[in-house]
Order: sequence, then structure tokens, then C-alpha cells
Amino acid sequence: MARVALISYTKECELLVACAAKLCYSAKEISELKKDLTPNKIKNFIDMLTKLGHESPMEHASFTFGIEGVSRALLAQITRHRIASFSVQSQRYVSQGDGFSYVVPPEIERIKEAKDAFLKIMKECKKSYDNLSLILKENHLNKLILGGANANEAENIAQKAAIEDARFVLPNACKTKMICTFNARSLMNFFERRLCNRAQWEIRKLAFLMLKSVLEVAPNLFSRVGPACVCGSCKEGKMSCGKQEQMRELFSNLTKNLEISPAN
Repeated sequence: MARVALISYTKECELLVACAAKLCYSAKEISELKKDLTPNKIKNFIDMLTKLGHESPMEHASFTFGIEGVSRALLAQITRHRIASFSVQSQRYVSQGDGFSYVVPPEIERIKEAKDAFLKIMKECKKSYDNLSLILKENHLNKLILGGANANEAENIAQKAAIEDARFVLPNACKTKMICTFNARSLMNFFERRLCNRAQWEIRKLAFLMLKSVLEVAPNLFSRVGPACVCGSCKEGKMSCGKQEQMRELFSNLTKNLEISPAN
């Protein structure tokens, strides 16, 4: 199951965004911008930015998440959001032999026959990975020893070289972990696309968890986020889920209900 922790974020992020917005419309010195910015005025500035579509001041606030228990399939999706930074656990340097774990899709979990077949495949993948790692390691080790390498150093080098190629048999289901950073504007774009009913189930659940965490520290910035249909019209065309009203109800009063969960 995916786990999300907001491990760092811009201090007084909403105040910072309001200052940046105020600067655009004020002749005051920068040192004077914070003066008289009450919580209510900060909220009003952020509401104004949202209504005007003036989103650039929001880029000054950033949020860093620690994400665990997600699949490599999800990794391929989240890294498509290019205005973000990612650090991901490497399968090249971290062996998956002892710690091989994976994500089971809910639909597969629900059907016994499918789950049995899936678990069998995962077991075979692990066996293939272990076997291939051993074959490659022995081959690299022999070459290194014959070349006069120190035994301990040769062992470490051979192990790393082996798992570099053995990882090619690992499935998309294989779990990974990452630290990623978004600015607020990019994060809103991420939420618009990944909170949609049409988004793939795993990244949609992740998006909900990320939304919950930022609502706790920046409720004004993210009070109006959601899929495109929540604040406007659906962008999915003929592929629309047709549940615009239900989605709007789900995303109404988000700051009052942090226990939101994805609609079925």
C-alpha cells in the first residue's frame, strides 16, 4: 500500500505566495510586502490568483514528499510530470533478491484465480532474478580474480555488475520508493490530471494521499484543486466518466474533510 509523508515544504508558503502576488500589483519596497498581510488578506490574494489564472506566484512554494510502497509502473507515470524533481531507489545498486516486494492490483486481488496466477508469476520472477544474478556474479568474479583483483573488492564489484543486468527480468509490479519535489503550480497540474476518474488507479490513490498532506499545511493554496471537471469542464471528451456532479461533491469542502477517499 502506498505511503506518503510530506517531509519538507516552504516555510510560510501561503504568505510567500501572497507577497509575490502583492509585488506584481504594488509600488511598495519588497521589505514592506509582508506588512498588513493578515490571514484573511493572504486567503484573498490566493483566491484572486486562482480566479485570474495568475499562477506564477505559486511557483515560489515547494513541497517535498517521501513516497513508498508504489510500483515501478507508477514511477513511469509520475516522472512524466517534468517540472518536478525525483530521487528514486535504484535497481542497479540495490539488490532485489532478499527484499523483492511488489504491488498487487486490486482487480487481481479480488479474483482468486487471477491472484493465484499473479503470485505464481511474481515467484518465478524472483527465482529468475536470483538465478540470473548468481550466474552473472560468478562470471564477473572469475574474470576479476583472474585479472588479479583483490577478493573482497572483486566480490563487491561482481555483485553490483550482476544486479545491473539481472534487473531486466523484474516486473512493473516491483515496489520502489522515491523522494519528489513539486512547486505548488506544478502540483496543482499533477492533481488536475491524476485525481481524475480516468487516471490509473494507483497514481490516483497516490494523488489523494499527497493532497491530504498538503491541505494540512496550505489549505488556501489547495482548497480548489481537483480534476478539470471540478472547476470547469471535463477535458476527457468522449472518454469522460460522466460523473461530474459526483466529483464536484467529493471535492467540495476539502479543507473541512481531510478523510476524503477516491470515488469508485
